[in-house]
Amino acid sequence: MADIPNFSTDLTGQTALVTGATSGLGYRFAQVLAACGANVAIAGRRAERLDALAAELRGNGGNVLPVPLDVTNTDALFTAVGQVQNELGPIQILVNNAGKPDAQLALNMDPAFVDEMVATNLTSLFHLASEVTRRLKEAKLPGRIVNISSGAAFSAGVGTSWYAITKTAVVRMTEMLALEFAKYDVNVNCIAPGAFESEMMDGMLERMGDITHGFPRKRLGKPSQLDGTLLYLVSPSSDFVTGATIRVHDAQGAR
Repeated sequence: MADIPNFSTDLTGQTALVTGATSGLGYRFAQVLAACGANVAIAGRRAERLDALAAELRGNGGNVLPVPLDVTNTDALFTAVGQVQNELGPIQILVNNAGKPDAQLALNMDPAFVDEMVATNLTSLFHLASEVTRRLKEAKLPGRIVNISSGAAFSAGVGTSWYAITKTAVVRMTEMLALEFAKYDVNVNCIAPGAFESEMMDGMLERMGDITHGFPRKRLGKPSQLDGTLLYLVSPSSDFVTGATIRVHDAQGAR
């Protein structure tokens, strides 16, 4: 039967925006969405990395738009959404992946760094989700928003307090926006990855040392192990799922 199972990875004709796409999980998310047929806008601060990823995706037949973007610049966020819509069509899939880590004790944190983390890890996600939904409402189109939180939102850790606080706020923001945007047929969900191999994780490990000795399976996750979760949340199968946070953490921490 053609409608069994109710699952498809065909994203042909849909436009996706992935922030923080120049490395790590965002890089993989962009690859996966493009491989499934979406028109993908890739956003990040490092133009040379964007160009390299764009060349790779185009070489594999993808339709991609690189968008240099500093997510702490609020005006640039709104400009980017407009640019993507003008060049690729309305954004129906938003992956709010941009993030900034910390590995500092609260008493040692510079106030400017505190503000930058909030702007990167929380405020930018809110502005992008709101602007994308505003435009989908006007176009009367459905949408999927996937916010990226962290396992740090659910577990204790020394020296990562502000990061954990911002990522916990992302979980709550997901729940609240899901309630508000449901009437516009826009689903808002969240992925909370544990410790995964990435450039960001490399930097944290340099400052904190090996953290895998405390994990039951003594390993970090691979970005490809998030493919299924991402595709579920942007597929028809998750039509009745909104406001949810899916923890993908390999039992690295209990809560």
